[in-house]
Amino acid sequence: MKAALQNYRDRMRRVLDHIDRHLDTDLDLDTLSGVAAFSKFHFHRQFAATFGLSVHRYVQLARMKRASYWLAYSDAQSVTEIAMDAGYDAPDAFARAFRQRFGQSPSSFRNSPDWEPWLAAFGPLDNARSKLMKTFTTDDVTIRDVPPTRVAIMEHRGDPATLGATIQRFIAWRRAAGLHPRTSPTFNVWRSERRPSSPAAYSTDLCVGTDQPIEANGEEIKASEIPGGRCAVLRVVGYTDNLEPAALYLYRDWLPASGEEARDFPIYCQRLSFFPEVPEHETVADVFLPLK
Repeated sequence: MKAALQNYRDRMRRVLDHIDRHLDTDLDLDTLSGVAAFSKFHFHRQFAATFGLSVHRYVQLARMKRASYWLAYSDAQSVTEIAMDAGYDAPDAFARAFRQRFGQSPSSFRNSPDWEPWLAAFGPLDNARSKLMKTFTTDDVTIRDVPPTRVAIMEHRGDPATLGATIQRFIAWRRAAGLHPRTSPTFNVWRSERRPSSPAAYSTDLCVGTDQPIEANGEEIKASEIPGGRCAVLRVVGYTDNLEPAALYLYRDWLPASGEEARDFPIYCQRLSFFPEVPEHETVADVFLPLK
């Protein structure tokens, strides 16, 4: 029974991976049921029963998420190009759908995103993906001696709903500073819980590794260092927006059984690849728990 359930979940996971890889193509029921090797007469009900939303809505949300990332974090594509990539034949149709879902036009979102309705809109997508989230084991954790890393930091303090705006500023600053993710490592240091009891208590640092003198260019940028030392490292592949399950595994399961003790520095991650430059199921992040 357990093997059969795992096989079923693997087939459904293949569908999500296929959708992520082929957002630019026609993702009809015949194609997706074939990926999972399920009957096309039942697949749409099986998908909805597994993920809590229809195939059509899942694909729409996945395309809209990629489109919103291109709008907010990159100026490489025009609104028209982004609309076409999202599966719309005309920019007007894309603009209507975008406004209906987020309360802003694509151009307005590009200039000044309102992140709170954006987060709410993608709740069903995040919830669907959590249904098949990987479970971690002790074999997934390694202990490394990590060298110290000098970093430039942009702090985010306060409501996590506004984190997207801080990320926008951070990306713009590092782009102007010539600190590309391919050559300068990206870290997040979590100084609070992901969902603290008060949103005002949320605290995280956006960091880029650099030995260069830091030019703030009008932003509140600080020079600091992620200290070296022993760390338990857990690699997460796919859907790295939410790394809380990985952190929870380290604290709840791995640490008590390991005999190790946590060092006096917050848990943090290094992001090794980024959506939408790669499909979401191919994004990679390492979560570091500092040890004594």
